[in-house]
Formats: sequence, C-alpha cells, structure tokens
Amino acid sequence: MHTVNIHEAKTHLSQLVEKAAGGDPFVIAKAGRPMVKVVPLGEPVVPRRVGFMAGQISVPDDFNRMGEDAILALFAEQP
Repeated sequence: MHTVNIHEAKTHLSQLVEKAAGGDPFVIAKAGRPMVKVVPLGEPVVPRRVGFMAGQISVPDDFNRMGEDAILALFAEQP
C-alpha cells in the first residue's frame, strides 16, 4: 500500500480514486503522518423486502388452526 501526501492527493484525486476502486488502496498523509486510508467499497447489500413472494405462494385458510389439536394435547391438563 502506498502513501501520498495531501497535496499530491488533491492534485491527482481522480486517478487515485480509480486505482483504489480497482483494488489498490492508499494512505493520505499530512506532514508525513498518515491521516486516512482509502479503500474500495464492497458490493452494496440489498435489503430484503417484506412480501417479495406475494402471488407466488398460498397460505391455507386454516393456517392459524393447523396443529391445534396436537398443541392442546401437549399443554392440556391431564387427569
């Protein structure tokens, strides 16, 4: 990773950014002291949408009652 001074970075910013985006990160220094590191960003994460399967699947009408008897048998008081 190479280091450039702040004046050089201002002068050649477009070229430096292109190199960094291509996988060649660099450090910008001021008075010989490293200040920032410029690295490429990763691919953006696309948020998952609620309802993205709408129209592609169906939910049975008795969905909320499915397994009701088995659940009641598990938790019902036994004599």
